[in-house]
Amino acid sequence: MRSLVYILSACAVIALAFWAYRENYLTQRAVAESERLQQEIGAARARLAVLRAEWAYLNRPDRLRSLAELNYDTLQLLPLGASQFGQVDQVGFPPEPARKPQFDLRNSVDVSGVEEGR
Repeated sequence: MRSLVYILSACAVIALAFWAYRENYLTQRAVAESERLQQEIGAARARLAVLRAEWAYLNRPDRLRSLAELNYDTLQLLPLGASQFGQVDQVGFPPEPARKPQFDLRNSVDVSGVEEGR
């Protein structure tokens, strides 16, 4: 009986060692994947920063103004002025719908069984 307990204990230790070994390698693989993803995120953020800087450089007001002047014959773009905006009273808002009563009590039906005159 004692030898059976020793054999079962040894098998349990071997099974637990195998499980721990497998979990260790799975954990190392997950950590490596996480580090790789973090590097990709860092590279993507760097590319995004470069793209934002390029966009800001290309959309400088003096550059856009010179492009508008250069292409005036085809685009006919003019600088934006206060006279190009309208007043609020010039906006054609849709008319408000007529309010309809929620309940029409003129032709009500008595369902309580009690007459009104009593």
